[in-house]
Amino acid sequence: MVEGSMTQGAGQGPDVWHGGAQVQHGDAVVGNAGSQSSVGNADRQPPSAQPPTPGQPVPPRPQAVPPPPPPPAVQPPAQASQQLPGTPAPVPSPAAVPQPGEGAPAEEYTPTQRDLPVVGGEAEAYDPARTDAPTPAGENDGEGPLYVVGDVHGYLAELRAALQSAGITDADDHWTGGNARLWFLGDFTDRGPDGVGVIELVIQLSAEAAAAGGYCKALMGNHELLLLGAKRFGETPVNSGAGTASFQAAWLLNGGQRNDMERLEERHIQWMSRLDAVALADGHLLVHSDASCYLDYGRTIEDVNDAVHQALQRQDADETWELFRKFTKRFAFREEGAGPQAAREMLDTYGGTRIVHGHSPIPYLLGEVGSEEDEEAPEVNGPHVYADGLAVAMDGGVTMRGRLLIAQLPLVHT
Repeated sequence: MVEGSMTQGAGQGPDVWHGGAQVQHGDAVVGNAGSQSSVGNADRQPPSAQPPTPGQPVPPRPQAVPPPPPPPAVQPPAQASQQLPGTPAPVPSPAAVPQPGEGAPAEEYTPTQRDLPVVGGEAEAYDPARTDAPTPAGENDGEGPLYVVGDVHGYLAELRAALQSAGITDADDHWTGGNARLWFLGDFTDRGPDGVGVIELVIQLSAEAAAAGGYCKALMGNHELLLLGAKRFGETPVNSGAGTASFQAAWLLNGGQRNDMERLEERHIQWMSRLDAVALADGHLLVHSDASCYLDYGRTIEDVNDAVHQALQRQDADETWELFRKFTKRFAFREEGAGPQAAREMLDTYGGTRIVHGHSPIPYLLGEVGSEEDEEAPEVNGPHVYADGLAVAMDGGVTMRGRLLIAQLPLVHT
C-alpha cells in the first residue's frame, strides 16, 4: 500500500473531455519523512478563460450549452462505457462547448504536467448498469437528491458545463437545483486556468442553494492547504523530508498559478481556512483524500474538523506543512486485504457505510498509467467502486485530459 504521493485529480459528474494535446512529463519531489510527491506539467492548452473580477458574481454566459432533457425513468446502458448511474447525460467536449472569454489563456496561466506514481494490483471495477434513474434535482419532496463533485483544479469552464448538464445551474450559472444537496470534495485551484473563479462560483452557489431550500458545501483538499501555506508563509523554510523547502516552492511545483495568487483576497482565504475535512451525508463518509490520516486528528467527525481548523488558526508553517503532507497521502484503501480493512476502520470510527473521496485520479488508482511517457490517461467511464465496495473514487482526471464528473448518491448498480 502506498500512502504518500502528491498526485492530483478531478471531480465527477457529467463527462467533459479535454482536447488532444500531447503530455510531456517531468519529476519533482516534495514530501516529508518518506512522503514522495511526484508532479509534472501537461503541455496542453486548457479552455481559454477570462477570470472574473474578484468579488463579482460569475458573468452570464448565454452562449453556454443548455442542460439536456431529464433522462427516462429506466434506461440501463448497454455497456460499461455508457452513462454511469446517478449521473446526468455527457457534456460535449470542450471543443464543442463555448468557453468563457475569447482568445488564448491569460499570460499568467502556466499549464502543468504530471508524473504520478502508480502501484500495481487490481481494484473492483464499477458496473455502470443501472436499475433505475436518478431523481432530477429539485423534484424531491423534503430533502433533495445528493450530488458530489470531485477535484476541479481551476477548470471553471468544465465545471460550469457539468453543473448545467446536471440541471443544478442554468446558462447564467445560477442555482436551479431546488432542494438538491451538492458537495465538493476539495481541490478547487492549481493546474487549471481559473482557480479563484471556481472558488467564486462555489461561494455564489452556496448562497443561492440555501435560499432555494438546498445546500452547496465544500471540503478541504490538500491544494487548499497548499495555497493557504503559499499565501501565508511564502518562502519561509519548512521541515520537509526532501530538504529545505517552502510552501511557495511546493505550490509552484504542483501547478500553482500566479494569476490565482494575485487575485486571491482575504475573504477567499477565510473561506478556505474554515472548510471542514470530513462530512457524513446519507450514510456516505465524504473526505478529500483516499488516506487514513484523518484518524490522526480525532475519533469523531467534529473532533477532526475542529483539530484542522485550530491548526490553521495557529498559522504555524511547520504545523500547516505537516497537515498538507498528510492530506497528500493516497491509496490507503486500495491494497487487497489491507485496503478494505483501512476503509472499515474509518467507517467504524466516523460512521457511514461507504467512503467517497477525490484526490487520486481513477487511472492511477487502477494502475492503468504505468509510465511517464503515456500521453493521456485511459478513458474514465464514471465513479470507481473498490475496497470490497467500501470506497468510491470520484476523480475522473480532469487535469490529465480526463473527465470532470458529477455523480448522484447513492450510486445504483447491479
